[in-house]
Amino acid sequence: MAFNGTWKIDRNENYEKFMEAMGVNMMKRKLGAHDNLKITFQQDGKKFTLKESSNFRTIDIEFTLGVDFEYSLADGTELTGSWNMEGNKLVGTFTRKDNGKVLKANREIIGDELVQTYLYEGVEAKRIFKRA
Repeated sequence: MAFNGTWKIDRNENYEKFMEAMGVNMMKRKLGAHDNLKITFQQDGKKFTLKESSNFRTIDIEFTLGVDFEYSLADGTELTGSWNMEGNKLVGTFTRKDNGKVLKANREIIGDELVQTYLYEGVEAKRIFKRA
């Protein structure tokens, strides 16, 4: 339940390099690095409801831990995969539909921040959020 609430992007680490590895074009990388992303989490047992709001889109996402679901990134990349809880960390493994490559993602609360870590093709990036 620690994730519950609204989180606003504070800073990124290596995010443009990550987007480049994902095949995102330069214009979208520049915009994506300044997307003003806000995520609202609501957890009910194993079920999560998220609302992602950015300069580009607002979407609602529902998932249950351990159950595969489909998700589209802001650039249109389609993924399928699932989130699991490992200790106090959400750990996601997703497969791109276009090329079959794996994207790993973690979400954890560190101090008063939500840290999202992404790993794709050996490139790691972090997006750090503060409570809104």
